[in-house]
Amino acid sequence: MKRRNLYILGSVLLAVPAVIYLNKYLEEHFYESINKDIAEHPTAAGPLKTWKAGQILVQPKAGLPAAEFEKIVKGHQGKVAEKIGNLPVHIISVPDHAEEAVVRALSKNPHIEFAELDMDHEMSATPNDPLFGSAWHLPKIQAPTAWDVANAAGITIAILDTGVEASHPDLANQMVPGVNAVDSGADTSDIESHGTQVAGSAAAAFNNGVGVAGIAGNAKIMPVRITNRTDGVASTSDITRGLNWAADNGADVANISYAVSGSSSVTTAAQYMRGKGGVVVVAAGNSGIDPGYANNQYMITVSATGGDDVKAGWSNYGAVVDVAAPGVSIQTTSVGGSYAAVSGTSFASPVTAGVVALIQSANLKLTPDQVEKVLESSADKVSGVDFDPNYGYGRINAAAAVQLAINTTAVDSQAPTASITSPSGGSVVSGIASVTVNAADNVAVSQVSLFANGKLVGTDTTAPYQFSWDTSAVANGNVSLTATATDAAGNNGSAASVTVSVQNQTSATITDQAAPTVAISNPVGGAKVSGVVGVSVAANDDVAIAKVQLSIDGKLMAVTTNKTLSYNWNTKKASAGSHSLQATATDTANKTSTVTVQVTK
Repeated sequence: MKRRNLYILGSVLLAVPAVIYLNKYLEEHFYESINKDIAEHPTAAGPLKTWKAGQILVQPKAGLPAAEFEKIVKGHQGKVAEKIGNLPVHIISVPDHAEEAVVRALSKNPHIEFAELDMDHEMSATPNDPLFGSAWHLPKIQAPTAWDVANAAGITIAILDTGVEASHPDLANQMVPGVNAVDSGADTSDIESHGTQVAGSAAAAFNNGVGVAGIAGNAKIMPVRITNRTDGVASTSDITRGLNWAADNGADVANISYAVSGSSSVTTAAQYMRGKGGVVVVAAGNSGIDPGYANNQYMITVSATGGDDVKAGWSNYGAVVDVAAPGVSIQTTSVGGSYAAVSGTSFASPVTAGVVALIQSANLKLTPDQVEKVLESSADKVSGVDFDPNYGYGRINAAAAVQLAINTTAVDSQAPTASITSPSGGSVVSGIASVTVNAADNVAVSQVSLFANGKLVGTDTTAPYQFSWDTSAVANGNVSLTATATDAAGNNGSAASVTVSVQNQTSATITDQAAPTVAISNPVGGAKVSGVVGVSVAANDDVAIAKVQLSIDGKLMAVTTNKTLSYNWNTKKASAGSHSLQATATDTANKTSTVTVQVTK
């Protein structure tokens, strides 16, 4: 029976009370009609178009219940196999050779937004690099498909490493000026070869008839040499300095193939770069351990996988991992104009940095937070769960990432909020007074500026926003403190003014009589916690507080020289059970007090 006759029959039967009969008939004969439809309607004349056998792409209308969607698909011999990241597009498994017929049938359903074949598209710029066929990781993360949409043109990737061989034929045309962060000089040549290998993994020239293809083959490479040692070892200070330089000199992405997620200094530099619109990607490390670090919200930390999408045994893992990426036998550039197959999280990291560059070029309006969310949301859940300590939010997928980036709206017209939390109104201050400002934004705060009687005290670019105000610069008496927060889009938000009394003593020595007091006001003891928990600590002393520290489960998480401390604790990656929060206050006479709160997840 031809398919049009089947539809006519359906119409006739619906005109009489025989719906039950029709449903039974469709169930028994619809699949047979699909096969016959395919046989009677071969592909139109011309080049044979190919698509992925056994699956199609379908998007239901917004609001359609999942159960109803599954029922519709099942009625056409299909099965919902996967939802693509945060997109409403689903991969539907169908019988081989039934793809066209099922697409036609679903396209007529009023509850389906669209149904289409999962087409194979010939790239408009197929790489002719000789070693492209050996680069297994490129098709694994669907980089060739991503290149049809984005190629990272206009994006600059800073390579913080042992230097880069600028004359390498697969890198020479990508290079922009860099720096030697160790001595602030201009020598960015590769002292060990690691940096050249990292650079090629991220951005070896694309489609140039030479060697290999990097993930972001049209991006620019900014060499930032962070070591002058021939063994490649780099210090925290040199890495921090190099990242600060990259942020100030226009890098859109910074790759650090060193395990620095636990460094507060590098984190500060990474936060600074985020405030300038840049993204920092780092290696998880190659010790095969869980280093015990919490998630670092200012860095994208990457573990390494092999061709089977299984974490490499030597790759670090844990709550600190954001995503996984290929890091075994990666074909890349090496010193002397050569090429090599290399392994390590050192190469999973720049592969990810390359995908970040593709995301940025696909949608130039995305903020760093949005870029990271796109990267994580579009990742393939290779372990079957949303978050896995081995893979973070999944193994990166370049094609899904750039598509999601294109469909992500990035409009920021909302001003940040700000408030002066310390000192409080009416407080008496003297000497060098600590001032703390809380600021928040729908996207991200770039900087906070503090003013005393309208005169700029200083500008802080990293949270917590803290200031040391020299009160001796003003006369004794009432002083009005104000603060302004600015986001990356240039929106400004002002804090309500706080009036304090400056009373600087000109003589007499104050004796510290007592130890400080300290309290954790949130969370309270015995609380059950989940999600991101705002930890609030307050301390007081008869003279002055020197510092306040917060530890969680014995690990130091935050330190401040102010009387108050605020910390966002991400419990999503914490284990179930009891957790200990301990706050310690130290005064200027080195007297201390400690308080401990037990909570449960």
